Amino acid sequence: MAIKTYRHEIFTRDIEKNIREGLWQPGYKLPSVRSLKEKYGASMSTIQRGYEDLLMRGLVESLPRSGYFVSRQQVAEKSAKAGRSPVVRDAVFQHRLALTTAQPAGRHSLSAFHVTAPGDLMIPQKLLLRTLQQVVRTEGAGLLRYYPAGGSPALKKQIIQRAAGYGTAFRAEELLITDGALQALFIALSAVCVPGDVVAVESPCVFSVLEVISVLRLRVVEIPVGPDGFDVEVLRKVCHRTKVRAIVVTPHFHNPTGTSLSPTQQQTLLEVAQLHNIPLIENDIYGDLHFSGARPAPLKALDDSGLVMTFSSYSKTLAPGIRLGWLSAGRYLSQAEQVRFALGSTVSPIFQETVTQLLRSNSYDRHLRSFRTQLAKNAWLTLHLISSSFPEGTTMSRPTGGYNSWIQLPAHTDMGAFYQACQRIGVQFTPGDTFSFSGAFRHCFRLVFADTYTAARKRAIKKAGAALL
Repeated sequence: MAIKTYRHEIFTRDIEKNIREGLWQPGYKLPSVRSLKEKYGASMSTIQRGYEDLLMRGLVESLPRSGYFVSRQQVAEKSAKAGRSPVVRDAVFQHRLALTTAQPAGRHSLSAFHVTAPGDLMIPQKLLLRTLQQVVRTEGAGLLRYYPAGGSPALKKQIIQRAAGYGTAFRAEELLITDGALQALFIALSAVCVPGDVVAVESPCVFSVLEVISVLRLRVVEIPVGPDGFDVEVLRKVCHRTKVRAIVVTPHFHNPTGTSLSPTQQQTLLEVAQLHNIPLIENDIYGDLHFSGARPAPLKALDDSGLVMTFSSYSKTLAPGIRLGWLSAGRYLSQAEQVRFALGSTVSPIFQETVTQLLRSNSYDRHLRSFRTQLAKNAWLTLHLISSSFPEGTTMSRPTGGYNSWIQLPAHTDMGAFYQACQRIGVQFTPGDTFSFSGAFRHCFRLVFADTYTAARKRAIKKAGAALL
């Protein structure tokens, strides 16, 4: 499948070529938006999107009321990429509690954009409560007994049938039902790693994944995530120099950037893992939340080696209180079963029966269609609010699924003052520092758009942007 070409690439390729070849040195003032519009016959919005792409990739920087310049970090970054791999780090957080906006903003706050879960108004409350009641009436006291340690056979059957619909073959004997996606990740990593082992992770990477790695006393090497997703070529170089014991990756709708790997990149990633015999732990938790087109197939669909371990859950698509996930353990089933049993012999029977009923009746698919439509609208509304309310030089990722946006503020921004202003306003974002053990992404934050945009929530984003002007 050919990689899609965007209109703005007509001129961004020329700019990138001049920078890479050294014709335009760091600090060089780049052509104005208006002059590029006239030269290439493109719209102002197309030129602006192109510059935003170059900003996200770190090739250019923006100065308020001055325009765009070649990034002064280019020389250092180019040298780093050519001369050494990403650093292997101990999994230890440097907490910056004074700067976090994950603190409560008040009991009646409507401006929380830091929780990666659907808001109350986007949860199918009536459907879930009605189904729960039906399950209780039908199953009765049977819900009070232990279920099979690996999970309900009926639930596994539904998961397998759904996966077949997007070209993926799971086997019942390799599926484990888990208490959410995070437990599935814990099981997968525990099955293939021991303390001190090196794990390749995305950078930025959602902090719950980093916490699991820290608890297991593993070490990390961070692989950058750019506009095209996980950088497979950097991973390839790392694997030649470092003994990587596992790779943890989100191929579709990465948290926090929302990016996805192309089919070609997915195949290359799998080839790198197979070449070095490295278990590939795939987070498919947002796979059902594509904004358009067909549901993307996971890496598991390409794998015939058993190296890929895929996990997911229903907390992101149904409700955060539905603690039900699953893991396809591949060739590592026996190790994963042992870890799973040590964590408790069964997952809540009522959740297993409820999700089974939803999948069997097509109610889940009907809900997903409505949920995806609303998320797509929220994504575009978020883009409009950020672009119209935040200062020039602010960039935002453009997710095509999931519900995370990655915002990067201009390098000169006083982030401490920004987060303090957010506290006063009552708006909550997740600081970029929490998405890496390295302390990078200081000028970034994540915005979750999985709740209804009320007038109050819109005003909160506008006020946060105004605080920077």
